[in-house]
Amino acid sequence: MPWWTPENHADRRPLLIQRGRLKTAIRAHFEAQGFTEVECGALVVSPGNETHLHAFETRLTGLDGESRPLYLHTSPEFAAKKLLAAGETKIFDFARVFRNRERGRLHAPEFTMLEWYRAQQEYRAVIDDSLALLKLAADVVGDHLRYRGAECDPHAEAEWLTVAEAFTHFAGIDLLATLSPAGEGDAVALRARARRGGVDVSDQDDWSDMFSKILTLRVEPRLGLERPCVLCEYPTCEAALARVSPRDARVAERFELYACGVELANGFGELTDPVQQRSRFESAMTKKEKLYGQRYPLDEDFLAALAHMPPASGVALGFDRLVMLATGAPNIHDVLWTPLMS
Repeated sequence: MPWWTPENHADRRPLLIQRGRLKTAIRAHFEAQGFTEVECGALVVSPGNETHLHAFETRLTGLDGESRPLYLHTSPEFAAKKLLAAGETKIFDFARVFRNRERGRLHAPEFTMLEWYRAQQEYRAVIDDSLALLKLAADVVGDHLRYRGAECDPHAEAEWLTVAEAFTHFAGIDLLATLSPAGEGDAVALRARARRGGVDVSDQDDWSDMFSKILTLRVEPRLGLERPCVLCEYPTCEAALARVSPRDARVAERFELYACGVELANGFGELTDPVQQRSRFESAMTKKEKLYGQRYPLDEDFLAALAHMPPASGVALGFDRLVMLATGAPNIHDVLWTPLMS
């Protein structure tokens, strides 16, 4: 049935009311800590420069009738970091974001991303923020997080795993042995280890492709099944917007937060070097063009702002997914007020 039939809406409405209660509680939680709520614009010159990120394109027509391409943003990240460069220090945004080629139980082409930043603070601070939001969701909506038979107690002490530890434990693969001292992946080395571990990879898969397959098939389903899991220290080549770890150049200050086998948040100690950031973006766009025949422009304004941005940490959290798990809803469309069903 369409979502707008009275019967269907009556079934979904209790979940949507809980969504509103949780949004109100989160807003109050941030404001009590001195955060400022911002509203980043959705129309951008670059939607993001990750290889497998797909955006919606539109055109802006001027008064002279001339038009140029723009995109709906896939994240408010570039704009939020410009605000940090402008002098903001603690900001959050309940951003409506748009991603093409994404449909499923956990994915919708239009969704809400809760994104926040702390200037002059290490990324441990935003990890603590993320864990606090899981507890808040449980306090406001229900005592546990649930998804497809899995249950997670957000008040339990979180499990902390480095990506390398998770690959060793769940896939039997020594991931760090496939990285150069600078964090570049060796596809031949990872392919051999993946095949020994029974993961189906092809000769055409590069290091990043194989990393994603192993993470998706062997690691992610095992994370956060009883208590939250912080997966940290991603390989540098899988953390294009994150600072390199001062402890080990093979890994970066990137983490993801999991509950019930579901990724809820992705955060960084933010990279502020415009030269390094440009190089990473251009490398990703070269691969995107090879795979998909398309590349997105770089946001030159963003790269210029990076030179003025203070050290900072930030997180993007899938608000709809958090609502799903807090209410026990089986599908992301159950917690969207007007889901796109076509």
